[in-house]
Amino acid sequence: MEDFYTIQGEGAYQGHAAYFIRLGGCDVGCVWCDVKESWDASAHPIIAVEDIVRKAKTCKCDIAVVTGGEPAHYDLTELTAQIHAVGMRSHIETSGAYEITGTWDWVCLSPKKFKKPVQSSYPKANELKVIIYNKSDFLWAEEHAASVSDECALYLQPEWSKEKEMVPLIVDYVKSNPRWKISLQVHKYMNIP
Repeated sequence: MEDFYTIQGEGAYQGHAAYFIRLGGCDVGCVWCDVKESWDASAHPIIAVEDIVRKAKTCKCDIAVVTGGEPAHYDLTELTAQIHAVGMRSHIETSGAYEITGTWDWVCLSPKKFKKPVQSSYPKANELKVIIYNKSDFLWAEEHAASVSDECALYLQPEWSKEKEMVPLIVDYVKSNPRWKISLQVHKYMNIP
């Protein structure tokens, strides 16, 4: 769908320079999705992996973040191989609704209620990022945390439209459950992509 050089705005690599590769196509259907224009893969041109990676390599960073839509819709083996071949790290942001293919240096698993992760997604997760939209999402987050490894970083992130309401609840929750951390979408505060 698009690719661009920016700052990673959320999660464990927040604040790092990163090249984002956003793939079109998603059937997870989050009502609060902020890139609904990515859902229809046919609305976006097909671009060769070599061309995508060549553009990524022109930036000065060493992280390529593959996101969507839902990037795990696709076999990402060749994309990750070429990212590594140019000396960049491969990161993925996925709901885990499909088998995660490719070789990843960092997997951010962000499960969604609309289409739950496949079981094989959990052991691959380096980071579990749960969007908090309602109070009931804390219990849902714990259910997913029980399925990832002990080394997996755990993040709670307020859904952007409910940020003012959810941040105080997340702060209290993290103070009571310090294995969790808060993830904020700082790129939105900075008004960058």
